[in-house]
Amino acid sequence: MFTFKKMNQKILIIDDETDFCLIMNNYFIKKGHTVSYAHTLNDGLDLLEKNQPDILFLDNNLPDGYGWDSVESIVETVPQIRVYLVSAHRSISTFHYKNKNVVIWEKPISVSLLNTVC
Repeated sequence: MFTFKKMNQKILIIDDETDFCLIMNNYFIKKGHTVSYAHTLNDGLDLLEKNQPDILFLDNNLPDGYGWDSVESIVETVPQIRVYLVSAHRSISTFHYKNKNVVIWEKPISVSLLNTVC
């Protein structure tokens, strides 16, 4: 089966871990995508509205709030967005969101998992 992977997608990362953002940034830039990132929820939501990304990686525990609590408004703001909820601090079993474009991943994230994104 052939899977078409769209090039030059806009990716937004909202995570307070600087190293995580830099690693993800470098990984996706090398694959030909445009990447932006923010370390706070408010800064990230500003970038979301400004950039209208195709893909969002959203951490839960951020300095100014819980990222996962914003999923509904994010999907309303950018309906076509694919959201990857990532966290090392919140159990997958405690969060449920019924949207096929919202996926939950626990950190650490492997390269093979990232290869499935785009």
